Amino acid sequence: MAAFDLTRPAARTSCVVFASPHSGRDYPKSLLARTGLDARLIRSSEDAFVDQLFAAAPEHGAPLLAARVPRAWVDLNRAADELDPALVEGVVRRAHNPRVASGLGVIPRVVAGGRAIYSGKIGLDEARERLDTGWIPYHAALQSLLAESLEQFGESILIDCHSMPHEAIELAGTRGRPRPHVVLGDRYGAAAAPRVMARIEAAFTAAGLRVARNTPFAGAYVTQTYGRPSRRQHAVQIEIDRSLYMDEARIEPHSGFEAFRARLSGVIAEIAVIGAAGSGQLAAE
Repeated sequence: MAAFDLTRPAARTSCVVFASPHSGRDYPKSLLARTGLDARLIRSSEDAFVDQLFAAAPEHGAPLLAARVPRAWVDLNRAADELDPALVEGVVRRAHNPRVASGLGVIPRVVAGGRAIYSGKIGLDEARERLDTGWIPYHAALQSLLAESLEQFGESILIDCHSMPHEAIELAGTRGRPRPHVVLGDRYGAAAAPRVMARIEAAFTAAGLRVARNTPFAGAYVTQTYGRPSRRQHAVQIEIDRSLYMDEARIEPHSGFEAFRARLSGVIAEIAVIGAAGSGQLAAE
């Protein structure tokens, strides 16, 4: 099973890399045979159709890296050592990790809503095989693309593409303000230069989308690992309200999907311009 799809532009004109680690939907037969969840529930943690939403990236000179392996099998937005002793045999319990404790380690124990994927444990060898065939190839490809950006443009901008349940926005609260359509996460300024973040926010705002920063999602492993503004490496996590383009209960695009995708294509174009050739002074401004 291939870990990812990589779509390159005809000509690389931007240092921006778009990546979708949670839109994978190639569910192994072995996983489907072992889980007690039905075909819909097993997909409830998936960022369904996010890879399709950002499919225009190569048209604007930026590559798109999209996972094929599903999040329920291996979570590409977790560290490789975030193994859950409650799920994986032979793993020694380490310092408290809230993600692992909640069942959302690199090999997830649960899907959305805390629903258990398995009735028992899996072996450590199986966990390592998932890392070897899914996690390691994806991150090797991502690192290669970002290194390519640095070499060609002198900087890199990673756009880590995700979706969020509409319910998550409601529960987070907005202190009397309208709920955001998009949440941008830069680890509270640690993962991207202010100018980069401001221009990404402006691209969404210009498209008529309400934007919030870092609440309720500030970015996880990918943003934390690849965001190094002092080294001219920027990473911003994007969370898009699923209700804008899909029926969350049925996990299907709704009637507004194509219109929203077209709207987002304009945002993608603006973000790609941020890292276009000739913008090498961006991080220093």
